[in-house]
Amino acid sequence: MTLRDQLEDLAGEMVGKGIRLEDAQQEFEKHFIVRALAAADGNLSRAADLLGIHRNTLSRKVTDYRLQR
Repeated sequence: MTLRDQLEDLAGEMVGKGIRLEDAQQEFEKHFIVRALAAADGNLSRAADLLGIHRNTLSRKVTDYRLQR
């Protein structure tokens, strides 16, 4: 099964369960940030580079989502 197929299945499942787009986006973003931070050993600058966002933006999101570095 390809990644595209997996995403299609997941999107269908989430819509079927009544999950709102905004909630899904926030949950995905949190998990994506956590993975990038782990790959960068907690270094915000390197994680921000991996994510393609500014370090300050990442710092704000880490605070907003109450994530561990």
